[in-house]
Amino acid sequence: MTDVPGPNAPNPPAKNSFPEFPPQLRNWCEAWKTCLQNVVSQVSGASKPGTFEISSESLPVTDSDVWYTVVAGGAIHGEMTLRLPAATGTRLALKLLGETGPPAEGVTAGPMTPENKEALEELLRQVSGLAATALASIAGGEVQLHLSASGAPSWSSDCVVCLQTRDQDGDPNTVEIQVSPALAAELQPRVAPAQPSPQPTAPASTPSPPPSSYNRLMDVGLDVKLRFGSRRMLLRDVLALSAGVVVELDNALHSPVDLLLDGRLIAQGEVVVVDGKYGLRVTSVVDPVPGTASPG
Repeated sequence: MTDVPGPNAPNPPAKNSFPEFPPQLRNWCEAWKTCLQNVVSQVSGASKPGTFEISSESLPVTDSDVWYTVVAGGAIHGEMTLRLPAATGTRLALKLLGETGPPAEGVTAGPMTPENKEALEELLRQVSGLAATALASIAGGEVQLHLSASGAPSWSSDCVVCLQTRDQDGDPNTVEIQVSPALAAELQPRVAPAQPSPQPTAPASTPSPPPSSYNRLMDVGLDVKLRFGSRRMLLRDVLALSAGVVVELDNALHSPVDLLLDGRLIAQGEVVVVDGKYGLRVTSVVDPVPGTASPG
């Protein structure tokens, strides 16, 4: 079976309207379409590259299909998959390798060769790298995308779109995108929670300090520290430290990082990189018990 109708058939009409999808999800798919088109055009060197069009119709699944999972991190989290018929995967791989692809009817059945799979994965990694930059404005911050070969996902997708085009030889190329429910939820518009109606409160037993008292403290500088973990060491082990020695901490790799103020734990979060410097994205604010401090 072929990806789409025969080589002499015209491109399917563009179907870029997804009324059931929120704008962020539609923009996410549009960004992938643009980045895929740019990379394919670059590696093929076509003077008039084919334009990818979006269709909301899913493709029939075959045993020879190739699957890739893309895990999003950073400002947004979730998974999506890319599914390509073997014919499309072979043609895109040959474009990256600089070879002339066989006719469409010659590559419609059978699995891809290991060499072509490796070339296809490299092409899709280039698309992912370009997409990570393009999607930052949609996600509201830096996006990290990790692509790897996989099988069919275990989750049921909330969004399925197909990117379709024909190259300069008239051969069809189709890439299906499936967005996981977790990623689709992350792309939903953020709605601020409703504020509860103010309730009358009993008069405080101790009068509150006037606001001016706090204002005098607003410009006081305080040092905060990030703690990735800690470890108790014997004195002889400390004295034996030298360049190249690895000191193992008690925190696991993905454990929250502590934010300390004067030795007190005040918040936890995950490490990010901002303009080449370390930063902390706060995930929880800790209300410490008065009079206690975290160990340094």
